[in-house]
Amino acid sequence: MKLSKYHFAIFGVVWIAAALFLAASAFGQVPEPISPTDLLGQASQIEGIGLNARIIQLFLIVTVLSLAPGIAMMITCLPFIVIVFSFLRQAIGLQQSPPNMMIMGLAMFLTFFIMHPVFTQSWDEGLDPYMNGEITEVQAIERTLTPFRSFMEKRVPSDSVKRLADTMPSRDYNLDEEAAPFSLLVTAFMLSEIKRGFQIGFVIFLPFLIIDLIVASVLMAMGMMMVPPAVVSLPFKLAFFVVADGWMKITEALITGYS
Repeated sequence: MKLSKYHFAIFGVVWIAAALFLAASAFGQVPEPISPTDLLGQASQIEGIGLNARIIQLFLIVTVLSLAPGIAMMITCLPFIVIVFSFLRQAIGLQQSPPNMMIMGLAMFLTFFIMHPVFTQSWDEGLDPYMNGEITEVQAIERTLTPFRSFMEKRVPSDSVKRLADTMPSRDYNLDEEAAPFSLLVTAFMLSEIKRGFQIGFVIFLPFLIIDLIVASVLMAMGMMMVPPAVVSLPFKLAFFVVADGWMKITEALITGYS
């Protein structure tokens, strides 16, 4: 039976289709089109990544805010002032007057008054540019801590930093050519502030100790050995402190030491 031209055309179309199919199989399969459901899934994954980053940032912010009192105790003059006022209350012989809350409040306001230039410089150079989007987080942290570093370096003896660095020889601190690490500087600063607080506490104790010795000697001479000298000397110490305007003089000395 003879084949017509119509049969040849059908045979040619089938042969071309088979050749194209084999070519596609040889060079790899054609990628399937992405459905709208897959696009929504990928978008939700990207949004989830951004959401996780925001959650981490929020967690870090809350952590820093919860540690704010501790940070204030570490890099400001607050511990020094609290130690001095605590020694003053013990030297006078008062147990709960002024109360701890009042001492802490006075120390905090004095700290803000003394540290105001440092706070202002830290805000202007670090936090304000970061909130305006001018610098990155790393630059903001470095610029914010730079004023506090300068403040602490003025108060810390160089030998204190070296002695602390010598306790960890494995870390190989190069303090002659590089600045001290922030953790090392903060530790040395806190130790130096505690040392100065104890030194001033010793000076504050001396006049009140002399009053206690005089009162105890008078009571012994009068044969009143059963009377506690601390009870008798307390009014004299209070009168001496008020007449000498002790609160103002000690506050002036504290502020002058940081000027």
